[in-house]
Amino acid sequence: MTENKGKYDERNQLNDLTGKEWLKLTKSFLISEKCAEDKKAFEHPAPFLIKDVEKMISMFTKKGMTVLDPFAGSGTSMLACVNLNRKSINIDLSEKYKELAYNRLVLKGKNFSSSNKYIVGNSLTKMDSLDEVDYVITSPPYHNILKNKGNGIRNQNNKEHRTGSRLGVEYYSELSDDLGNQETYSDFLLLLKKIMSKAYAILKNKKYCSLVISDFTVNKKEVNVQGDIVQLMEKIGFEFVGTIVLLQDNKPLYPFGYPYAFKINHMHQNIINFRKVEKNE
Repeated sequence: MTENKGKYDERNQLNDLTGKEWLKLTKSFLISEKCAEDKKAFEHPAPFLIKDVEKMISMFTKKGMTVLDPFAGSGTSMLACVNLNRKSINIDLSEKYKELAYNRLVLKGKNFSSSNKYIVGNSLTKMDSLDEVDYVITSPPYHNILKNKGNGIRNQNNKEHRTGSRLGVEYYSELSDDLGNQETYSDFLLLLKKIMSKAYAILKNKKYCSLVISDFTVNKKEVNVQGDIVQLMEKIGFEFVGTIVLLQDNKPLYPFGYPYAFKINHMHQNIINFRKVEKNE
């Protein structure tokens, strides 16, 4: 039996979804969903998954629109855009991750093109030369947490199998302008604000931006990262429109504080969503 996907409303200027499809994506949580195309992404220390990103791109764009990812990493946003017939602009500091993204694209029989751009460099300067975009989605580095001495979340019984992002001291780069190399949490927030201000400038009015990030610890203290990012983005001029919790129940549990104190296991990421609404609107 063919699933009833509902009806499309011609007044819909945001996306190509029917009313029924739209409604499903307004839930305040999603369950993270793997697919075969994610396999090579785990060569990156902190990947996110194609199906998860596809849902957000489907919600906030129409076919042919342009999506920007200023922390492109392994190219997940780009792959999602290819699958959904969107254009993408991807920026990252690492030539190594550009090569990884290219290899993932080749597996689909595609190449870099005017529709699938991957720019190596600093988003702070590279965004200055870009035209307007229709949507921004990205997962920025989580301050410097990849440089800690934890064992990460690779299955120790099978070195090839990864249920999460990292193993030990596996981090992005040694570059001083890398968001993951900022000395303090305040420095991290300051640089993130500068980068997202550039993204705000080239995002079309009334269009959306999604940041995928979880709370984390700084100097062994739990930090309300989501709250700080909402404040940061509102100061830039974005309007906060709600958070979707991306559940990742495949991650292993660790007895961090046992048996002395409660220490939370982060089993989700926050997809924090914003809209650009210029003040004269």
